[in-house]
Order: sequence, then structure tokens, then C-alpha cells
Amino acid sequence: MRFNRIIAGTVTAGLVGLVPVAVSSPASATDNLTTVTTVSSYTEVPITYGDTITLSSDVAASDGGSAYKGVVALQASTDGVNFATVATGENSYSSFEVKPTANTLYKVVYSGYTATSTYEDNYAPSESAPFAVTVKRKAVFKTPGLFLVGKIKPDFGGKKVILKKKKGKKYVAWKKVKTNKKGAFRVKAPNKSGFKFTVTIPGDAKFVGFTEAYQVY
Repeated sequence: MRFNRIIAGTVTAGLVGLVPVAVSSPASATDNLTTVTTVSSYTEVPITYGDTITLSSDVAASDGGSAYKGVVALQASTDGVNFATVATGENSYSSFEVKPTANTLYKVVYSGYTATSTYEDNYAPSESAPFAVTVKRKAVFKTPGLFLVGKIKPDFGGKKVILKKKKGKKYVAWKKVKTNKKGAFRVKAPNKSGFKFTVTIPGDAKFVGFTEAYQVY
């Protein structure tokens, strides 16, 4: 009997000790986060005059997440100094379809965000590094017989097209042909099977140059 009372007393003491304790939830707090803004594209550059390119923005926060609040603006510059807003996005991850008419620098400017409650964070404003979209003139080439007929636009009237011929393993100077006021030219290749040559459209401040290769069959 004494043994039973000891057991009962021990259990009772244990039960008395099991008193519920209220646990308070940690208070929410607003963090001040820095941001890094980037702009990118899956399209290769240069693009051809008249084509479009899609640019995408992203804003990463210093806590490892994304800055999901705030807006972005896409800015463009053709002189590399003066930027102007050409489009805006409703959130930090936005896509912009643009059609540059010359070599253009683009950057994304993030507005930042100020928390409106303790459950949100503050995001500092930031802007991306400039993203260069180079543009080449549009050229249409045709090859009737031994002739190469081309037309280049825009603004290529009265300018020279550079032609080189294959000699050994290298391409050497062959001739230069001046376009008419409409940017068109015509040149005849030698009637020689296997003759290889290139035509180069030089670049300038607005457009990048490019080269295409041809062969007489």
C-alpha cells in the first residue's frame, strides 16, 4: 500500500508541473534591402534594321529574393549620354519589345518601394548597366547570272561597298563600288567557276557593318 501511494504521489506531482505556458509570436519587422537591376535579351545582336528585340528586366534584393514591389522604366539612348524613358513595366520583372532604328543603349531603372506595413520590406531604387543593341542596315542581294545586285537602307546613298576576292587562303582587295542615291549597286563577277568574293557594308556611328560571302558556280 505504501508503494502504491508513492507512485500516485509521483504522478500527481508530475501533472501539477504541466502548466500551459503562452508562447508569443515574434513581431514582424521591416528590413531595408538594397537591389540590383539587370536587363537582358535572348535575341542575338546585331539585329537587322526594321526588326524588333525583346528586353527583359529583373530586380534582385539583398535578401536573396526578388523585389516584387515597385515599378521599372526602360530608358534608351542613341548617343550614350542622354537617356529617355521609352516604356514602363508594372512590376520588377517585365518584358519590353522595342524596334531600334540605330545602335541604341538601353537600361532599366527600378523605382524602389517603401513598405506600408511591418509585413513588408523597403527596397532601394537601382538601375541596370547599359545594354547595347547594335543594328545593321537592311540589305537585299540578288544574283542574276554573274551579277551581284544589292540595295542597302537606310541612309546608304552615295556610299561605297567594299569587295574582296579569295586569293589562296586570304581575301584581298578587289574593288569598291559606289551606291546610287537610293543605296543600290551592281557589280559583275568574273566568269570563272569557283571564284569567291565577299561584299562588306561598312558601319558608321549609327549602324554596325557586316560582310557576306559569295561564289561563282
